[in-house]
This record gives sequence, structure tokens and C-alpha cells, in this order.
Amino acid sequence: MLSILGLARFTGSASSEEMSATLFTKVNVFDGASTKLHKGMSVLVDGGKITAIGTGDLKVPKSATVIDGGGRTLMPGLIDNHVHIFMMGSSEKDLMESASDPSKLFATAATEAKNMLFRGFTSVRDVGGPVFGTKRDIDSGKNMGPRIYPSGAYISQTSGHGDSRLLSEKSRRFGGKTSAAELIGIDFIADGRDEVLTAVREDLRAGASQIKVMAGGRAASAYDPLDVTQYTLDEMKAAVEAADDWNTYVTVHAYTPKPFGSPWKRA
Repeated sequence: MLSILGLARFTGSASSEEMSATLFTKVNVFDGASTKLHKGMSVLVDGGKITAIGTGDLKVPKSATVIDGGGRTLMPGLIDNHVHIFMMGSSEKDLMESASDPSKLFATAATEAKNMLFRGFTSVRDVGGPVFGTKRDIDSGKNMGPRIYPSGAYISQTSGHGDSRLLSEKSRRFGGKTSAAELIGIDFIADGRDEVLTAVREDLRAGASQIKVMAGGRAASAYDPLDVTQYTLDEMKAAVEAADDWNTYVTVHAYTPKPFGSPWKRA
């Protein structure tokens, strides 16, 4: 399976004038608009864009690279709306053990980004984790990978889904220091409206295209059960308002709603 749109990721940040044309011949085209497979096609990509598709001879620049598809299927690049590239290749144990020198973790993230591209994903929305550097390396052509829409550090309340501190790491409000995960850029632990506003604005300042807030528990968690509700309405509104100021939006992690009329309902 070949990906048409993946070609732009291999060319890094080169301008359309600098990109050489590529002609794919003898390919079956799946366009995603229907279930039909268009067989025996040629596809011309010029300046990072598909400029011609047909069964006959196409007008091709002399400098074009010709790739014989050999009857393989050519399709548009896939998009994954929920990934965590930084965490995909590393366990929680790896993250904690490498906190003092995270270079290995970032190298693993670069490998995972390349693997995503080779699986056919040309764009991904990364909803949590320090991928700004990975994105810059891909956009500049230094590394291969998909186009990344980053959220940056995910935002969590104390004891929430994004609180990845060790039990020995105390809260900053009670004599503790900034946690190892926060220093790497995995998460922000933010309590109260003011801290949530600051955390969101820090992510936006770093280049987040959208924000990720932890609003509920998880199945595999050190502290929070699956059915808990996290963040108050006012804290959630603070995140949304700050994101809206930058003309973007908030994504949330949440499994279960708090039932209306439940005994947990606040007065």
C-alpha cells in the first residue's frame, strides 16, 4: 500500500518550487470517495500536490522521478485523531527512569513518528506529550514523520489522570518540587481557575494547535478510579475560554459522566 500524500513528508520544508515531480505508474487508485478501485492508473505529484491522474500518458516534467507501482494500491494518506507519539514507544517505567536525561525518550519518539508515517498516517493529532521538538524536526526535514498537530502537556488536576508523579513526589503546595513529568513537558498539574488558565496559555505559547484536559479517571491509573469526575465546571470553563481566545478548542479525556440526580450531586 502506497500513500500519495506521504510524499510531502519526505520532502521536509522544501518549497513547492524546490520539490521535484514524481510520477507513479501502474497503480490502482483508492480515492476514499467510494469503494471502487481505479486500476491501471498513473498519478503525477508536482510541487507537493497531485496534479494529474489518468490511464494514458500524462504531461510529465523531464526532471520527474518515475516510480513503477507494480500493480500496488495508491491511496490518500491516513489521519489519526488521537495519538501520543512521545509515550507510544516508552513505558511509564521508562519515562520515570529517564526523567533526568530524557534524550532517549525523545529519540524513541522520533522513531515512533517515522513508524507512523510508514504505516500510512500522514497527519496526526497528538493529544498530549512533549512533541514540539519532534514536530520541528519533521517540518524542517531533519526527520521523517507525519504532519503533527500538537497539544503539548496535557492538563490535569492533582490526583487526576495526568498526575504521573511518584508517591514520593509531593505537591508544590506542600513542600514539593516541580514533578519530573512536568519538567519533561508531559503534563501540567493545575488546580483552580488561575492555574488552569496559566497551563493552557503555556501550551498555546509553545505552539499547541489544540488543548488536552483530563476530565475523568482511567482504567490503568496510579491514583484515580475509572468512574471519577475531574475538574470543576469553573476550571473547565477557564480552559475553554483561554483556548477560545486563541481561536482553538479543548479536547478532554473522559469515560463516565456524573449522573444527574446522583447522590454525588453538589448542592
